[in-house]
Amino acid sequence: MASIAAIVTTLNEEERIAECLGRLGFADEVLVVDSFSADRTAEIAGKLGARVLQHQYRSPASQKNWALEQTSCDWALIVDADELVTDELAAEIKQVLVDPGARDGYRITRRNFFLGHEIRYSGWQSDRVLRLFRRDRGTHPERQIHEQIVVDGAVGDLTGALLHYSYRSLDDYWRKLRRYAEWNAAEARFRGARVSPPYMMIHPGLRFLKAYLLQQGFRDGVPGLVVSLLTAVYATAKDIRIWEQQSLADRLSSDGRRPD
Repeated sequence: MASIAAIVTTLNEEERIAECLGRLGFADEVLVVDSFSADRTAEIAGKLGARVLQHQYRSPASQKNWALEQTSCDWALIVDADELVTDELAAEIKQVLVDPGARDGYRITRRNFFLGHEIRYSGWQSDRVLRLFRRDRGTHPERQIHEQIVVDGAVGDLTGALLHYSYRSLDDYWRKLRRYAEWNAAEARFRGARVSPPYMMIHPGLRFLKAYLLQQGFRDGVPGLVVSLLTAVYATAKDIRIWEQQSLADRLSSDGRRPD
């Protein structure tokens, strides 16, 4: 039977790490790579039997790539601290490990929860992430946000799910919105993206209509309305960041200087 390492990267996750690790008992090794948390994350993980390593954080991709180099297991399962492996998924992973015809990687459905409510629509219904793979076949290309594993080989789909509790509170959401908007805007500007005033006025409304109507956010009730509205807020924040960066670049260019 092939061996598997469950890898969790953490930063200040003392409130959630115990429940996350408690669902990983099927793994041959549970490896927690911590970014020097200021709370008890590393202590709790160690007491629960995880192998805990400290590594300076540069980006989600680089942190996970470094973690993959620290284990010798045949397979790797990447889990975030705000995710829980269901019993059905754990049983399915065990079957993969004994299957001689197993593929090189597997996508897993995420069931997403927002402030205690499961969001089944609103654009969140098609969330599938490639998290289970042969360790020597996978790597994360460098990105600041929504890093995706690339697997050299055949990829399949599992039916079991990850439970994803992404936001603990509205304050948690606002902190992440600001960070993600900055990262996404920086990547967009790197690709040469620009925004205009008409686009900035129209884009948030279109994002709301897409989430609430086309992606059937109305079927999620009031939580779906809130998620759809926050989708528009996120679009606004990202567009403003892009505008800020392009304005700075334009000013430096007009002065004959290159932006950093």
